[in-house]
Amino acid sequence: MKKKNSLKSSRDFTRIIKNNSSKKTKYYYIYIERNNMDTYHFGISVGKKIGNAVTRNKYKRRIRHIISTLDYQNGFNCIIIVKKSILNATFSEMKEDLQKNLNEVKK
Repeated sequence: MKKKNSLKSSRDFTRIIKNNSSKKTKYYYIYIERNNMDTYHFGISVGKKIGNAVTRNKYKRRIRHIISTLDYQNGFNCIIIVKKSILNATFSEMKEDLQKNLNEVKK
């Protein structure tokens, strides 16, 4: 995932979470907001209940890698919030779950 495609502002996070419904999966909460921009943006949130900073960064890196391997249409913002159940998942399970649930924004 390129830096220009990431959401970092807390204002953006709260706007997307409040104004859009969530899609609950086994390991994630996914919020998707459609817009008319020429790019797509992803925001990743990993709470302190997941573990220490090293563990949280490890899961963020894995999610960024999964996101970067897929192709998307432009014109959406997406927030991915990680659940605590991800601690028991392998990388392939994480990838399968996220790919399956991001198919609606793909292509």
